[in-house]
Amino acid sequence: MGVGVIGVGHYTPSKVVTNKDLEKIVDTSDEWIRTRTGIEERRIAEDDMDTSDMAYHASLSAIEDAGIKPEDIDLILVATVTPDTPFPSVSCMLQEKLGAWNAAAMDVSAACAGFMYGMITAKQFIETKVYKHILVVGAEKLSKITDWSDRNTCVLFGDGAGAAVMGEVSEGKGILSFELGANGSGGKHLYQKDDGFITMNGREVFKFAVRQMPESSLNVLEKAGLQKEDVDYLIPHQANIRIMEAARERLDIPEERMAKVITKYGNNSSASIPMALSESVKDGKISDNDVIVLVGFGGGLTWGALALRWGR
Repeated sequence: MGVGVIGVGHYTPSKVVTNKDLEKIVDTSDEWIRTRTGIEERRIAEDDMDTSDMAYHASLSAIEDAGIKPEDIDLILVATVTPDTPFPSVSCMLQEKLGAWNAAAMDVSAACAGFMYGMITAKQFIETKVYKHILVVGAEKLSKITDWSDRNTCVLFGDGAGAAVMGEVSEGKGILSFELGANGSGGKHLYQKDDGFITMNGREVFKFAVRQMPESSLNVLEKAGLQKEDVDYLIPHQANIRIMEAARERLDIPEERMAKVITKYGNNSSASIPMALSESVKDGKISDNDVIVLVGFGGGLTWGALALRWGR
């Protein structure tokens, strides 16, 4: 048996903040944001909604899609850099909200690559027969650590959550190969300051990402014994359209075969890949037996990629 995704779900807050809205609070323009990032709008959670609430809604959808019950979950892994509180973990809060009483629970902190780290961690537990069903969630309320007076960062981020239930799938399907990595010396380029806000050296992060995303994508294809032409769909971290395009072009993938939800959601950190995966599945863009590459990078600096054959 292989290890793969058996259910997906996502959740986004109802409040929409457009580029035109941001023009009113910082020195920026809709054209500047669109041409440099690909973002047109983002979702922002209300004050009374936190990371665990969004994770709950996304998880309910994924569990239903998997055709199981919350009590069938053996482990909950939540990737986030914006927990409700330092402790208890979001995963423990989520266990209580779901009533997933049989599940162990822990959070994963790898910034925008967190969901990839979570998926690969889940793979090990399922492969070794320790657990059968694992809920992996990426959830972020980035609006609470965004400096809304900093035009370099406030235009980028949004709130949301995506979830996947992982379990055994048919032989030949599921995760075919993966790569995880980190470069701690680059942590100074993207981090949370003492004042609680995100700070970023955009030039350095861009240089790192346009190199690492395509490289990791090609690496997992090689490990899986696949060629670029074998890829049916690409799901990159939704950070910046120019970075995403760099990965797509290196893989020679047509534009319509790359997930692109950045336009309406912005950068959702660890939630971006599962949100894009869930929406792509719901929209019928991914079919049984399709080969998918998921690839992300984030603060740390961290990165992760995997090749996956879709289906149960």
